[in-house]
Amino acid sequence: MDQALEAQVPGTFFSYSQPIELRLQELITGVRSDVSANLYGEDLATLRGKGNEIAKVVAEVPGAEDVKVEQVGGLPMVRVKIRRDAIARYGINVARILETVEALGGKEVGEVLEGQRRFALTVRIEEADRDDIEKIKNLKVADPQGRLIPLSQLADITVEVGPNQITHDDLQCRIAVGVNVRGRDLSSFIADAQRAVEAKVHVPPGYWMIWGGQFENLQRASRRLAIVVPLALFLIFVLLYTTFNAVKPAALIYLNVPLAATGRIVALFLRGMPFSISAGVGFIALFGVAVLNGVVLVTYINQLRSQGRSPAEAAFEGALIRLRPVLMTASVASLGFLPMALSTSAGAEVQRPLATVVIGGLITSTVLTLVVLPALYAWLGRRAETAIKGEAKPDRKEVFH
Repeated sequence: MDQALEAQVPGTFFSYSQPIELRLQELITGVRSDVSANLYGEDLATLRGKGNEIAKVVAEVPGAEDVKVEQVGGLPMVRVKIRRDAIARYGINVARILETVEALGGKEVGEVLEGQRRFALTVRIEEADRDDIEKIKNLKVADPQGRLIPLSQLADITVEVGPNQITHDDLQCRIAVGVNVRGRDLSSFIADAQRAVEAKVHVPPGYWMIWGGQFENLQRASRRLAIVVPLALFLIFVLLYTTFNAVKPAALIYLNVPLAATGRIVALFLRGMPFSISAGVGFIALFGVAVLNGVVLVTYINQLRSQGRSPAEAAFEGALIRLRPVLMTASVASLGFLPMALSTSAGAEVQRPLATVVIGGLITSTVLTLVVLPALYAWLGRRAETAIKGEAKPDRKEVFH
């Protein structure tokens, strides 16, 4: 599309997005791009120059596409600067000249009534005359004696290029540099772009930059995850403790969390995906299923222990008998997330990382749960029995009395 459009309209630039995504980005930062580098200051010309510098630097960062600077200039305008010495010679006041100039855009001179409806009566110079600077200079202004004086004898009339728009935010003028990110994750791109801009672009005193767009959503979501993930881990441990009324079984099952994390990291690496917010949400979902497998296994091993089995026997037999339930629990969850992991339709950029985290984590968690968890249970059980036997020696009986 770039090649076809640039061949038809040379000298232009294009930006590609989706309707809903574009609208949300515009509502967030006013820029229809993934990332927005907002420069604030007082002088519009300085902002425009520094904005172009920032755009050149950001365009060199890998992953930057559709880099564009907010168009704040380029609007032609007619400037009429009144010569007060000239109007003083003719006895014409400034208001008379301004009324004539105002007719270029349209001046309301009266009101028309049609029944109950009212319409403004506006006088406006014809378009052909407005577009001709010589005709504007020859507009006549009447002096107090009724003589018609050309406007060019009373004012300096020039055509200049003025501001197309002036955007204000936080009581300051603002110019935005928009850029779309392709082929890499947003967080690392922002980090590289910030370092490049700080090293190559000098921002004058009184001016400052703020990075916005989807980066703002990323920061907000990261702050929420920094609260939600530890809270979820804490609640899981509390539920485990209330289930077994002991710290050791709860801590033993809690080992499934790092076991599941290894599979998550490997799965994201194999699929070439960065850690994203959706992957973080999948991590929380993974905690629940991984811990569930541990509860199923340890609960049955405890039942075997209550029947008089040794720790090693109970752990070995429990792993064999609970193999099918553990595999079924992990398989159901993994197969349920498989369509999301292979999705290519709308929303796939959110679904794929979440499903990849859950599937990869469940694979390693299930395997390690059936191998590592029983081994640790048997080892801790033998240590506990040894400690009990050691405490039962004759020279320490009085302690329990």
